[in-house]
Amino acid sequence: MKQEIAAEELQSGADLLIKCLENQGVELIFGYPGGSVLPLYDALYDETIPNILTRHEQGAVHAAEGYAKATGNPGVVIVTSGPGATNVVTGIADAMIDSVPLVVITGQVTTPGIGKDAFQEADMLGITVPITKNNYQVRNIEELPRIVNEAFHIATTGRKGPVLIDLPKDITVLRANPKMDQVVHLESYQPTKNPSVLQIERLMNLLKKAKKPLVLAGGGVVAANGGKELRQFVEKYQLPTVTTLLGLGLLPHEHPSFLGMGGMHGTYAANIAMMETDLLINIGSRFDDRLACSPEAFAPHAKVTHIDVDPVEIGKIIKTDIPIVGDAKIALQQMLEIELDSPDYTEWRIECQARKEKYPLKYKRDEQKIKPQEVVEIVGRITEGKAYVVTDVGQHQMWAAQFYPFQFPRQLITSGGLGTMGYGIPAGIGVKFAKKKETVVVFVGDGGFQMTNQELAILNQNDLDIKFILLNNRSLGMVRQWQETFFNERRSQSVFNEQPDFMKMAEAYGIAGRKISNPATLEAELTAAFATAGPMLIEVMICNREHVLPMIPAGMPNDQMLGVD
Repeated sequence: MKQEIAAEELQSGADLLIKCLENQGVELIFGYPGGSVLPLYDALYDETIPNILTRHEQGAVHAAEGYAKATGNPGVVIVTSGPGATNVVTGIADAMIDSVPLVVITGQVTTPGIGKDAFQEADMLGITVPITKNNYQVRNIEELPRIVNEAFHIATTGRKGPVLIDLPKDITVLRANPKMDQVVHLESYQPTKNPSVLQIERLMNLLKKAKKPLVLAGGGVVAANGGKELRQFVEKYQLPTVTTLLGLGLLPHEHPSFLGMGGMHGTYAANIAMMETDLLINIGSRFDDRLACSPEAFAPHAKVTHIDVDPVEIGKIIKTDIPIVGDAKIALQQMLEIELDSPDYTEWRIECQARKEKYPLKYKRDEQKIKPQEVVEIVGRITEGKAYVVTDVGQHQMWAAQFYPFQFPRQLITSGGLGTMGYGIPAGIGVKFAKKKETVVVFVGDGGFQMTNQELAILNQNDLDIKFILLNNRSLGMVRQWQETFFNERRSQSVFNEQPDFMKMAEAYGIAGRKISNPATLEAELTAAFATAGPMLIEVMICNREHVLPMIPAGMPNDQMLGVD
């Protein structure tokens, strides 16, 4: 009798995994079933955590990224082994470079078959070592709860990022009753959260002496939920502020201290401020090559302070005078606690503001052609700057970054470091699952749209009211722009001479479609589209020779900008 009771208490590996996910507060899973995860999906059939069936595994991982970026909570993905697992590699790499917390569970062949080229086997540990914070392969069912708890801990602490769990099929059907509430303590993984008080004091002493201080805020502030503290710090000393692409929204678009996005397609005011500052306070930016286009010539007059939760990033690209390892939110709180004797940066502020007013982002209007910048501006007005804006990658991404009036952190959801075409549609779906009551707009180009548009199939099934704005310039716009600028206008394989009928594609997926080609009716048609309930594909035929300006050619200093009068 005792043996029968004990046997009843045993749980399958599949049930244990789901219990672990429930204990972690997982709200939903993005995934795609297959042979090696059939026991797991059978267990999901009766469980409370819904699985969102995407139409491709890459769509699943990008949707999980969108969900994670919009909420700050880890996105969860389950896919099968072999090609199912390898199809998530691009999304994992994207999440790694953009510091997005994910837990990706890949099915694997049975334990005896590992390493024997079994059907649908792929070495996911070997493949994902460079693109995950950590990866695991479960070899013992007793270790499953520990591994899951560790995976979530690692994904969501320090510099956030993706963790992979490779799960052999036999582990999901074996039965055990391991301890579930295991405390995570990893001796070799102890990220520094609290910055050095001494280093913070050194930074503030430099601020007291500076004449031209500048704050550079990146995605690390967003990840740390430090937007409130950043704004308090900037306003306390009225400091001119630049953000990276992933930092947009940390200060409202119209904030008097905000100079705009810096870098390759940033504003003139932002880039010149970075070149002239005498104290650069970098909080949560990697100094990547799209921001510091020529590291040797970047911020040449500045003492550089760099606050980052990842010590590897400090000093990697730009020589740092005061390195500060720690959480951006806590660092800002410590900085706010130190009182300075009302330093006066009036002259510097006026200088920065004058450049902002004299050299605004602009474009030439055309009565015959729709300009993409105007599309973004109109959408900004219609949504009152309150929409969650998701983009794919390319020219439209930069136009959205330049011309949408962002108001709050986590408002822009985009692929930054990896620049992944095909990101936009599934990421937008992930954002809408996270923000069901909010307006979600996805800007996508005709190139990226053709990579992952199959995910439109899940909109009606899940009642997702998303407006997809397809800016159609009949080309790979950013590739074409570089060819026209740097390759003697030799448009090698960057122009689409044939395209599908996108309106018929919308119809095939059962969503509304609207095609706009008349500049005179653009605003009225966009307004009508946004007033229509339900998902919609809005195809806007834009000028096919428009460039994203201003632009810093690769490798040039930040003050060498094309497209500035």
